Amino acid sequence: MSLLINKNKPLHLFEGFGVELEYIIVNRESLDIMPISDRVLRNSSDKIVNELVLDGVAWSNELALHIIEIKTAGPAKDLSTVGFELQRHVEQIDALLEPFDARLMPGAAHPWMDPFSSVELWPHEYNPIYEAYNRIFDCSGHGWSNVQSTHLNLPFYGEQEFEKLHAALRLVLPLIPAMAASSPIADSERKPFLDFRMEMYRTNAIKIPSITGLIIPEAIFSKEKYQKEVLDKMYREIAPYDPDKILQEEWLNSRGLMPRWDRNSIEVRVMDVQECPTIDLAILEWVVAVTKMFIFEDLYPLEHQRNWHEDELYPILLSTIEHGEKAVITDQKYLNIFGLSTPSISAGDLCEHIFREYITPNSYTSETSEILELIFEEGPLARRILNSLPQTIQKNDLVNTYHRLCECLKYGKPFIP
Repeated sequence: MSLLINKNKPLHLFEGFGVELEYIIVNRESLDIMPISDRVLRNSSDKIVNELVLDGVAWSNELALHIIEIKTAGPAKDLSTVGFELQRHVEQIDALLEPFDARLMPGAAHPWMDPFSSVELWPHEYNPIYEAYNRIFDCSGHGWSNVQSTHLNLPFYGEQEFEKLHAALRLVLPLIPAMAASSPIADSERKPFLDFRMEMYRTNAIKIPSITGLIIPEAIFSKEKYQKEVLDKMYREIAPYDPDKILQEEWLNSRGLMPRWDRNSIEVRVMDVQECPTIDLAILEWVVAVTKMFIFEDLYPLEHQRNWHEDELYPILLSTIEHGEKAVITDQKYLNIFGLSTPSISAGDLCEHIFREYITPNSYTSETSEILELIFEEGPLARRILNSLPQTIQKNDLVNTYHRLCECLKYGKPFIP
């Protein structure tokens, strides 16, 4: 049975799902980065390519040569089957890397790489795009060359569906790091953010602030207005640095939600990659279930969803980026959406409250429910990584923990400290 939808007609809400996972290529023993993705991305003629498509799954390059992306090669029918398929391809790539004494590492930030001196950009096709980014923003540093994420693409058909999907996802976005943060370590030290990747991503294009905005996108619900107020503004502001218009495309937009009018979908970009694909997909199923709750207006009418300004949601996102599931949410207007009258609640408890009170049990497989229960009990991967480490961290401690994470990825198992 095919993983993908075999039809070309436009997709309506939740009729298809696109998933993208990024992984680091590292030495099997030292776990230092190895810039060799082009050793894997070769077609049957041994020619280096940007993308290989195998059985409905694609392998592709990213900005840095030590990163490889595994993704659905189009919209998948059912999220619950995607994790198993992507895991199979993780294992295939790991086997191809073995002769190079290399393997894949999960997690949204490499724990000790020096992104200012050890990074090689993808040098093949599309290199002019990466060189343009590098010239304008300097792609050394954690915000560019040490950020591995999970992306979810959700389709819409027409402006009405875009409005519903964009409005719903804006309200879900601030909670995602509480479930998915996986980057508490970088530069061989514990960072003051459970989601260090998102903190770096949030500021990596500060030279031209309109590219990222506040991560939470503006309350805009039509293509015409989005083009005028977001995209055209970005293009104007980058134009002095980009005279050849290499970067003046929709994908320049780095908000946490990226509308792709060329494919009628919204890409959700705030999720750290997890220890193995089944964990990523369990969290994505939770994201989709909560998004549906808003779209179906079970709790909160669309009119009210539209009225949230990004300035109101941004502090919640900043808190979950820093504290993950332990972020304390005190915004009464936000808590009231979920039937809560308490003065405050942790982000983790709110995510669990939504899961238990508002999402029907048959929304998930038993395996997905078990994974979500693990996250509610033990915290996101970032918390579990920290709990596996001593208070004073030595390099050997990091090597041991991240070797365990590599094994979790190889065998498709959750990381339990």
